[in-house]
Amino acid sequence: MTRLRRMLPHELGPEAGALYEEIASGPRGGFMLAPDGGLTGPFNAMLLSPPVGGALQELGAAVRYRSTLSDRARELAILVVAGHHDSAFEQAAHEPIARSLGFTDDQLHALREGKPLTLPDDEATVLAVTRALVRKADLDDAEYAALDERQLFELTTLVGYYSTLALQLRVFRVPPS
Repeated sequence: MTRLRRMLPHELGPEAGALYEEIASGPRGGFMLAPDGGLTGPFNAMLLSPPVGGALQELGAAVRYRSTLSDRARELAILVVAGHHDSAFEQAAHEPIARSLGFTDDQLHALREGKPLTLPDDEATVLAVTRALVRKADLDDAEYAALDERQLFELTTLVGYYSTLALQLRVFRVPPS
């Protein structure tokens, strides 16, 4: 059972209302709006502290929409983090996106379970580096050298962001839908 009641737009103060509008009108808005008009997933909790929530959602928009990682690499990394943290919400949110990018049900299952899977070399590299990041929160020299430094910066930021969301989703007991 969720610990945090969904905040509805008419209940929000000016700061939280402005953040709500920013999220609801952005690229994630349609998916993150509940039938009652409140925000779902991690975005409802962001309304608790608009200065922090606003910065966090902007970071998420940057890693999701403005990085040099390919769509498939990004979704692959997100699902590795979701599987590592057993984040049902993130799995439910991102598996359909990954499926639309050509990931199979067997591949999605392997990502959920942390099992081996066969991918093109560039994606296999992202998979190996992301799994190392979530497993040991560090990289050896070979793992570090596997990606260029910009990609590595973007990937470590993505892993940190989605790990933060997984923690918040777990603590607030946010259901997958």
